[in-house]
Amino acid sequence: MSARFRRYSPYFQAPKKRRFTMSQDPSNKPSSSSVSRYPHAKAPLRRQIHAPSRPNLIYAKAKKPNSDCCDNGKLFTREYDHAKRTALDACRFLNRDKETINLEEEEAVSQDSVIEVIDCDDDDDEEEEEEKDIQTPYSSSSNVNNFGGVGDTSTMLDSLSLGREEETTAEDASSLQAYKKLMQSAERRNSKLEALLFEVLFHEKRLSQLRNPRPKHVKKPLKKVPHEPFIPLTEEEEAEVYRAFSGRNRRKVLVTHESSNIDITGEVLQCLTPSAWLNDEVINLYLELLKERETREPKNYLKCHFFNTFFYKKLLSDSGYNYKAVRRWTTQRKLGYALIDCDMIFVPIHRGVHWTLAVINNRDRKFLYLDSLNGVDSKILNALAKYLGDEAKEKSGKDIDVSSWEMEFLKGIPQQKNGYDCGMFMLKYIDFFSRGLGLCFSQEHMPYFRRRTAKEILKLRAD
Repeated sequence: MSARFRRYSPYFQAPKKRRFTMSQDPSNKPSSSSVSRYPHAKAPLRRQIHAPSRPNLIYAKAKKPNSDCCDNGKLFTREYDHAKRTALDACRFLNRDKETINLEEEEAVSQDSVIEVIDCDDDDDEEEEEEKDIQTPYSSSSNVNNFGGVGDTSTMLDSLSLGREEETTAEDASSLQAYKKLMQSAERRNSKLEALLFEVLFHEKRLSQLRNPRPKHVKKPLKKVPHEPFIPLTEEEEAEVYRAFSGRNRRKVLVTHESSNIDITGEVLQCLTPSAWLNDEVINLYLELLKERETREPKNYLKCHFFNTFFYKKLLSDSGYNYKAVRRWTTQRKLGYALIDCDMIFVPIHRGVHWTLAVINNRDRKFLYLDSLNGVDSKILNALAKYLGDEAKEKSGKDIDVSSWEMEFLKGIPQQKNGYDCGMFMLKYIDFFSRGLGLCFSQEHMPYFRRRTAKEILKLRAD
């Protein structure tokens, strides 16, 4: 920047000119040759003091000593104060009692723990050797050595304080390291103890089980599937059923049951083909065949009575319960036995498009209701209970208290998986109960039962 620009710049300020004064000696008068540039300022008039005032202190400049003795004294004093202060600070933070850890005892706690033993004596020896080797910067000065080795004293105190601090730091570090190793060994020991505790408890439990006498294994009796209800058809019987199902025999009367006066044509027998609904003629004829089977072999079957499909319609008509409508159905002359002497009484129930079964179990004093769709209808069982009381009083002159009998809607029985096998399920409920067997069949057996029922109707003999 040029001198002209700096001169006219608003940020430039010209330096002030120095004023020079001539030093005057108060003892000597000014010479005529040296004249002050500015006139001497006159001393102001002193005010009158009306109260006590502090006198003005005049500080005079200390004269500079001529010798080096003062410098050495100040150095001695400063070094002495510093050494004293350092020594006091070192003594303040010095721990007299050292904490020791007996590592030999910890080695006996766990074999896995590895602890290094720190020898503190070696460190102290090294620190002492280092203190001996320390030299102060003042040791080379001849002036300091002349005053009794003050530098050596301060150096000794400084090294003493530093040595103490290094010693405590080393001890803290060693104790922290040992503590960490002990913590690690304790953690490993705790995990092993937990594993051992689990093994101990496991073996104790196993030992207690071995000491106890072993319970005898009781084999559950296997449900024996009877052979009679599942006798396969022969080839001749299969061919006969196939011919009966053919369309050429639709109008032909295949069989006639004389005692019940039921005729079975090919068209009526078609209800036993797959996916067809059973009709009243086939159901009623089959029930007649079951009754004949019992009469033929009374020892192999329960004493049962089989009502036809029209009984319940007569007993419970649109006008309600009507015992008189069915009073003559069970006379001694027609049946040859009293109804209350039977073990079981089967009543087919037709509910529009669905077949169900009601059972009067005289042997167990129960009223049962079986539905292949798990249906429930207490009205049916109540009507049958009333009928049984009226029948016993009418035919045998006995009063039966049916109020104590159980009414049970059976669950867990074989169920149909379609919309057309309800009639076949009802017939097989009757067949198996009359044999005194459990209901050990399912939906998979329905095609076989249809062909077997057709074969038995064609032969007019239930097996």
